[in-house]
Amino acid sequence: MPLTKQEINRKLFHLFALLLPVGIFYFPKIFGISELMVTAIIAFLLTVIVAIETLRFRYPKIHEIFQTCFRSMLRKEEGETITGSTYFIGAALICSILFPKAPHISFMSLTMFLLGDAVAALVGLSIGRIKIGKKSLEGSLACFFLCVILCFGLFPYLPSLLDAWGGAVPLPLIFIVSLAITIFELIPLRIKNFTLNDNLYVPVVAGLVMRYLYPLLLK
Repeated sequence: MPLTKQEINRKLFHLFALLLPVGIFYFPKIFGISELMVTAIIAFLLTVIVAIETLRFRYPKIHEIFQTCFRSMLRKEEGETITGSTYFIGAALICSILFPKAPHISFMSLTMFLLGDAVAALVGLSIGRIKIGKKSLEGSLACFFLCVILCFGLFPYLPSLLDAWGGAVPLPLIFIVSLAITIFELIPLRIKNFTLNDNLYVPVVAGLVMRYLYPLLLK
C-alpha cells in the first residue's frame, strides 16, 4: 500500500490532537484550573464527538456533510466506523482519570503514541518492505526510535514536565515503554472476536507501564 496524500493529511491533522496532552499537563498550571476540570472538559469533548459520530451513522445528510468535510483524511473503513480520533480522545479521558496526580505520565504516553503511530504509518507506507500483518518492520522501528528520541531529546526540556521524576526518564523505562508502545501498536489486541482500536488502548497501556514500573526502578 503506497503512501498517499490522504494518509499524509490524516497524520498532519492528528497533530492537533497534541492539544490533549498539552491541556492535561499545562492547562492547570497556566489557567489555574483543577485536574478534575480538565477531565470534565475532555469528557464533554468526547460526548460531543460521539454524538456527531452517532448522528452521521443514523442520518445520511449528516453523514454526507461529514464525508465532505473530512473525506481527505478518512481511511476507507472509517466511512462506516468510528474514527481513530474519537478513540484517541477516549484514551486521553481514560489517562486523565487514571493518572490525576501524575499528569506528566498522561502527557508522555499520549504524545509518544500519537507521534510514534504517525511516524510508523508514514515510514511503513513509504519505505516499508518487511511486512508484519498489515504493518511493517520499518514502520515499527521508526515508532520505537521516535519514542526513545522524545524521552531523551524533548521531554526533559519541556518546562516542569519531569519535575516529579527529577528531570529525566530513567533509562530502562525509556526502552521498556518505547518497546511497549511499538509492540501494542504493531499487534492488534483482540478480545474474543472483537479487535480493540489501538488509538484507545496503547496510550493507556504505556501510561500504566510508566506508572507502575517507575517506582520499582527507584529501589
